[in-house]
Parts: sequence; structure tokens; C-alpha cells
Amino acid sequence: MKKIAVLTGAGISQESGIKTFRDADGLWEGHDVMEVASPQGWARNPSLVLDFYNQRRRLLHEVQPNLAHITLAELESQYAVTIITQNIDDLHERGGSTNIIHLHGELLKSRGVKYPYEVYDQPGDINLGDMCPKGSQLRPHIVWFGEAVPMLEQAVPVVAGADIVIIIGTSMQVYPAAGLVGLAQNHADIYYIDPRPAINHELSLVRNLEVIEAKATAGVRDLADRLLG
Repeated sequence: MKKIAVLTGAGISQESGIKTFRDADGLWEGHDVMEVASPQGWARNPSLVLDFYNQRRRLLHEVQPNLAHITLAELESQYAVTIITQNIDDLHERGGSTNIIHLHGELLKSRGVKYPYEVYDQPGDINLGDMCPKGSQLRPHIVWFGEAVPMLEQAVPVVAGADIVIIIGTSMQVYPAAGLVGLAQNHADIYYIDPRPAINHELSLVRNLEVIEAKATAGVRDLADRLLG
């Protein structure tokens, strides 16, 4: 069975109603991203950060996976598929995909500030004073700007061993995630689906690259129809 590595960004979830800060001049729901997505922002105003993610978590419960999420799950009928996503939502899971690596964390999980490697389910709000079992303030299980990306170690061999790499809805500007495609085998087929594709350095070196200039729902459906025959 051939292996597919799928790299997804905010564009795939945007069609479900989840906004992306990169389409709004660096603002994320009206906030400078460094206020709500950095250790410095957390240190300055943890209440603001918690409220921001509480709102995102409530919204997540109101939206549904779209055709792109559902179609990616269909590929598992004929391929060994691993989703490597920069997104913090659970739409890939709800869309039916079974093998997902969340590079930047998960909105529906939390961890103690002092115990980053112990993660808890977090379906509801986090408030100041909410502690993990070890007595440390809970924070969102999100990789903020300037923090390490621990799941990258799992993603590297997936891309390096893939026969097909599909990139969906990402600006290809956020590293280290944007550099993963450079690890693909020379013979691997690379597909890049985005309404405004941006060819970064790694993509410019790819031999077998096909750019599909379309939104995720349309582009993934078109590609899946071809791959599934």
C-alpha cells in the first residue's frame, strides 16, 4: 500500500468557518498574534490568552468538518495516510481520518504550565486558578511562537517515507512546518492545493510538483477522484 503524507494549514479549516490570522494583516480575531500566541503574551496577560482560546474552543464546537476533511479520510481505503496538520482544531478527526499529527497542539487539550508533557482533555473553558493534577496552572496545549515543536520528530519520517505528499491550504511561510516538504523522496509526487499558492524555497526544488489552484474542498475532491481511480 502506497503511503501518503498530507500537510494541512489554516486554509482547509477556513471553509468550515474557522478564521485564519494570516488573511487579516497579522491580526487574529482582532488581536496581535503575539498577544495571544506567545509565551510573552501569556506572561503579560494570562486572562486575555485564556479568554481568547476559550472563545476559539466554543466556536469549534459549533462548526463541522467540510468536504476536504471528509475526502481525505476516503483516501485511507486505498492508501496509508498520515495527516500532518498545523491546525489546532479536531476537524480531521471528525472528518474520519485516523492517523493525525498535530504539529502546533490541540485546542481541545490542556497542560500544566510547569508540566508540559502531561496533556489532558479540555472540552470546555480554562480559567485562572484551574490547576492540573500536579497543582500547576492549566494553559492551552498549543505551540506558541518561540516554543519548540515536539511533534516535528514524528512528522519527519512520515514525509521522508511518503510516495505522495499533498499540501493543502498553507502559506508555506511558517517554519519548521514549511520545510517538511524538502524531506520528500525524489520520486515522490507532490501536490499543492491552495487558491493562492506560494512557492517557497523547498517547493521550488521539487521535481514532481503539481499545483492545484483551488480551495481545499474543490481541490481535494478533484485529486482524490484521480488517486482513487
